[in-house]
Amino acid sequence: MGKIKIDTTAEIVENVYSKLEKNVAVYRKTVNRPLTLAEKILAGHLQENFLEKNLDSEAKYVFLHPDRVALQDVTGQMVMLQFMQTELKFVTLPTTIHCDHLIQARTEGKSDTKLAIYENNEVYNFLESTASKYGAGFWKPGAGIIHQVVLENYAFPGGLMIGTDSHTPNAGGLGMLAIGVGGVDAAETMAGMPWELMHPKRIGVHLKGEMNGWTAAKDVILFVAGELSVSGGTNSIIEYFGPGTKSISCTGKATITNMGAEIGATCSIFPYDERMELYLKSTGRKEIAELANKYKEHLTADSDIEKNPDKYFDKVIEIDLSKLEPHVVGPHTPDLARPISQLAEDVKKNKYIDNISVALIGSCTNSSYEDMSRAASLAKQAQSKGIKAKIPLLVTPGSEQIRATIERDGQIDLLKSIGATVLANACGPCIGQWSRPELKQGEQNTIVTSYNRNFPGRNDGKRETMNFIASPELVIALALGGNLSFNPLDDSLTGSDGKTFKLDAPESAPDVPANGFVDAKDVYLSPSENPDSVQVMIDPNSERLQKLEPFGAWNGEDLSALHVMIKAKGKCTTDHISPAGPWLRLRGHLDKLSDNLLLGAVNAFNDQVGQAKNILSNEIENCAQIARQYKKQNISWVIVGDNNYGEGSSREHAAMTPRFLGCKVVIAKGFARIHETNLKKQGILALTFDNSNDYEKIHEDDQVSIIKLNDISPGKSVECNILHADKTSEKIVLNHSYNDLQIEWFKAGSAMNFLRKKQN
Repeated sequence: MGKIKIDTTAEIVENVYSKLEKNVAVYRKTVNRPLTLAEKILAGHLQENFLEKNLDSEAKYVFLHPDRVALQDVTGQMVMLQFMQTELKFVTLPTTIHCDHLIQARTEGKSDTKLAIYENNEVYNFLESTASKYGAGFWKPGAGIIHQVVLENYAFPGGLMIGTDSHTPNAGGLGMLAIGVGGVDAAETMAGMPWELMHPKRIGVHLKGEMNGWTAAKDVILFVAGELSVSGGTNSIIEYFGPGTKSISCTGKATITNMGAEIGATCSIFPYDERMELYLKSTGRKEIAELANKYKEHLTADSDIEKNPDKYFDKVIEIDLSKLEPHVVGPHTPDLARPISQLAEDVKKNKYIDNISVALIGSCTNSSYEDMSRAASLAKQAQSKGIKAKIPLLVTPGSEQIRATIERDGQIDLLKSIGATVLANACGPCIGQWSRPELKQGEQNTIVTSYNRNFPGRNDGKRETMNFIASPELVIALALGGNLSFNPLDDSLTGSDGKTFKLDAPESAPDVPANGFVDAKDVYLSPSENPDSVQVMIDPNSERLQKLEPFGAWNGEDLSALHVMIKAKGKCTTDHISPAGPWLRLRGHLDKLSDNLLLGAVNAFNDQVGQAKNILSNEIENCAQIARQYKKQNISWVIVGDNNYGEGSSREHAAMTPRFLGCKVVIAKGFARIHETNLKKQGILALTFDNSNDYEKIHEDDQVSIIKLNDISPGKSVECNILHADKTSEKIVLNHSYNDLQIEWFKAGSAMNFLRKKQN
């Protein structure tokens, strides 16, 4: 197979719509009922043999054929290293690589980007050369954040894409099913394999009324997060419907679908409408807009869905946008939600630090033209009164297209007039790429952001930092007030003339600029026309990159006498299992990266972070140090997890590093979807307690055995024997969600081993 087209062309889209129309007709016959929008798009991408099954009752997993793949520079390293193992000449579907994660926020955008290019030159050269050789598009450092660039260039209504970042669902704002996956998923799909997904449940969010005043699209998802919790959307597609959807801009819709990742949702989606049409046309995709208009009936749910949502969704949430208050969530979790009117009381009650240290707006979640225009309207008010932000204010544009456009139209100047610093078009502080030398070790502080994720240590690597999330306009107001308890709807500010005034609600802003977007220059590279001449070089002495060696296959025996490395207590995200921040630079070097193993996990046995008991020394030590000693002694081990273990970013490293250092099994009360799949892909047994109370039965000095593994099969429980230090033992029952194919991955040692074996 030769090189494929990378751009989302009208031809590609028409082929997708033609297949969607055909498949929907078949699947509608199968189920004999109206279909939700998510069901239609899934049907349009199903492997043919699934179309005649009622998926709700006959399928736990389905095979799909996505339209494209997107990789960011951190996870993309491992994807390309894995893809190279397939020995294929080209990717088999449109693929792009985006350099957005490795640019650290230090001073301001231009200098930070320049320094990042110098510091990460080896990684960028590797990614550029693999893209050039294997037929992928390459977006340079400074081009923008993957999700914003995809929305501007590649997303389209009714499509299906996967991306190696948990906020890939951002493209749902343009009516696309866009799903975050692990690196192996991406590599396999790029190699031409169908993509496997647990058949999702359906959650409907019925939007009525229209937003007004201070309320923004952000407040919709913050409210939903409060309703569903961080795990309430697990293995579900959240579908927004109702008249209220038409009152939200395309980019506002993207803000909402982006943050669906924070509630564990597989993805989120909005129906196609005139706001999406406007965005497509404004970003140079008029032909695709015309095709979407032609096939509109397939890009919206059937009419009966809205009339009788309880019949077709597993859960329905109703929101009257006209009555929705601006919300703030946090600290430390995105589902601790309250309206702004209650925040001051919460600050007092919970003794949160009222003084804000830094305010941040932008990122992939909230840097649209509309967002920045509304934020700038508040800055204009402040400027007219002669005041500035009382604290540092940082602005992260989502892309060079956005940055250049808001520079041309004056929003940047207005934000700078109140003290804002414009950072690089990159993830930066949103993902821990933020240098804060002003903070003392262990210093508690409060920040407010318009970002999407706020786990402890997420933004600056410091667990003591409390991150509260709100809309960009509310963050600007809080920056002007200087403290959390400031409520711009009720409280006043003092102008330079000594008179008090209240901020007016942000001005209504256009979805897209009246003069069009500025075309970004010199940000993209097409693949080589002569790929055989491109050399992909990896220095064997590199500190950043390492060729992968296959994991060992299962030996066919029970997993006996596994030592307990750690029993994770409470929230244990992928940021806790494999932290980001300074570790991002090592994401292409599995050995060196593994030194961050479980660095942020709280151990239930001792309440310490990242520390566990070493059975060889009987001392409390760093988990990675212990694991390396165990590996030398051929001692295998197990991780015990709490609820929703592995929530957060879709990084396969959180599965690869434990596997590399000798982990055989993870037993948890429950798993986040992506992490569970990643564990399976890397050959680690992912098991759940049949009785969640059995979590308490596992003690620090226990040895755990998984027995009768030769009998493992779909839907059949697994026996586990716990041997206590006093030589007593007890048996517990563990469950799993493995299908036949996934069992083969386990036996082969990893999904990639299985793929290679199958090809050979």
